[in-house]
Amino acid sequence: MNVLLLTDKLKTGGAEIYFCKLMNKLHHDNCHFYAAAGPGELYEKLTQTKHFWQLDRNSHLKNIRKLRKVVTEKDINIIHANSLRMVFYSIILQSLARKPVQIIYTKHNVTYLEKQHPALFSKIINKHVGRVITVSECEKDNLVDLGVDSRIIVTVHNGVDLQQFTFKRDSERNIRKVGILARLSKEKNIEFFIDVANTCKNRLNMEFLIGGVGTELEQLETKINQLNLQENVKMVGAVNKPEEFLKSIDILLLTSHREVFPMVILEAMAVGTPIISIDRGGVGEAVIDKSTGILISQHDKNQFAEQIEILTNDESIRRHVIINARAKVEKEFSLDAMVNDTLSQYIDLHKTQKEMMMKEREAHV
Repeated sequence: MNVLLLTDKLKTGGAEIYFCKLMNKLHHDNCHFYAAAGPGELYEKLTQTKHFWQLDRNSHLKNIRKLRKVVTEKDINIIHANSLRMVFYSIILQSLARKPVQIIYTKHNVTYLEKQHPALFSKIINKHVGRVITVSECEKDNLVDLGVDSRIIVTVHNGVDLQQFTFKRDSERNIRKVGILARLSKEKNIEFFIDVANTCKNRLNMEFLIGGVGTELEQLETKINQLNLQENVKMVGAVNKPEEFLKSIDILLLTSHREVFPMVILEAMAVGTPIISIDRGGVGEAVIDKSTGILISQHDKNQFAEQIEILTNDESIRRHVIINARAKVEKEFSLDAMVNDTLSQYIDLHKTQKEMMMKEREAHV
């Protein structure tokens, strides 16, 4: 069995990190794995570059030609698309192939097509995709509601590398830093993080750190200046070693408008940094309120500030959350489990394909 993994680019992001970790870890005696993606700094994280092809972000036709050659020469059986754009690439490659090629789609985020044209989205997926991997049960339910066939959907949660994100949390340390680690985009709602910092300014002696880069940088800097928070809120820029950033802060906030199942919550749970999160998407499948973290239903800055104060002042609650969070990650969200479960989907889909081909041959005898 030969598998080709595709993603748009190798710029730092949840889907892209997933892609790199999966490609690095996949191994099976009877399988060969290949990959292609647009350029980005995460290329340095790939250990299997011998079987990697770089895509051109500006030429879809050039990419299709390159990938068609890969599919033919490497006798690809399964294409694993990690974005909707790569699903469309895969459908074209599927139509050009001279033999059956199955498509697996891991759905990492909410797409424009499903929001604006849900019937078209589900029709395309049902017709062309053999297996949809969702990273949360919540997202699986959403797809079923859109009309995607439930029989082709399976949930494989994101997994965190427990060797990289080691547990070194002292719950008795002085609580001084609150952080957020995210792409600086509208959907991540970093402005609300700044609002929470402003609410805490006169209540707690805390430093608020924003890790990440993105299109909202200037707007966020302007807001920090307008609220006179230059001493309280710091923009730290790109974070190349998330494990170090997460260990350096005492509380992680997640403030997004929407989420599917963010990797950062698992990483924080693994290192022992307690989480206060908005309850969106599949977050609640990992962050269990008052057990493995704190969940808040609405974007209420006063509620966030109150929970920061509780975690700051109550060592017993903080320790309870930290210990339970690490235990849950070890049990349910390891990288090895994610890789093995994904590999099982490749094998199962390939087996199903072979059985269908056998039945077709028998029907023509």
